Amino acid sequence: MRVHKLTIAALAVAAGLSLTACQGDSDNADGQSTGSSNSSSSSNSGKDSGGTDTDGKSADGENTAVSGGGSDGASEGGSGSGKGSGTDSETAKCLTDHLEITAADGTVGGDQEETVVVGFKNAGAKDCLLTGYAGVDLKTNYGRVSAERTGQEADPVVLKSGEDVFFGVTYPKNDSGGSGVRVEGLVVTPPNETKSVTLDWPGKASLPVTEDGSGTPVRVGPIGSAGQGG
Repeated sequence: MRVHKLTIAALAVAAGLSLTACQGDSDNADGQSTGSSNSSSSSNSGKDSGGTDTDGKSADGENTAVSGGGSDGASEGGSGSGKGSGTDSETAKCLTDHLEITAADGTVGGDQEETVVVGFKNAGAKDCLLTGYAGVDLKTNYGRVSAERTGQEADPVVLKSGEDVFFGVTYPKNDSGGSGVRVEGLVVTPPNETKSVTLDWPGKASLPVTEDGSGTPVRVGPIGSAGQGG
């Protein structure tokens, strides 16, 4: 039997691969998992203060995550992006604990690629700072697929309490006629954090595969690179 490689160029998808940009499902900085669900770490129960059920579904059906438990590690940063009128040297970075994280299908008819829009809402009481790219991994039946950064430049984001900001994740359409690689979840790590949350995947069910592994990679844009809902 010939082994098909993913069309996601330069990304390893063998089962059991450790997460590149993220430390795992709701991982802490010391690498110990606190458990995962489609929405949040297992320390949340019932509804959080934002009205989100722990099964990861908000009232409007959007996939949502609010993490519980602290971590102050730093993941890969990069130049920031997008929203807010400037940065305050005393503004603390946005922690996973204080962010409500959502994901929705943002593909527009006629687009060459599919798009998922991920949102960060500041559920904390104070303004916080987002700088750079979030870590994004797709969980598949072949293992993890890490999204490549688009390389776009953008400004740091001062996210006021109650406000939200969005970025896009693009991936190739599966027009191969085959079942492809099944996507089973979306793992998101906020910029300069090591704690991840796992959401239900709101996009198409599969990624295409090719014989030689060539093709369009999964890509993630900087914070602020997408509008609400796409």
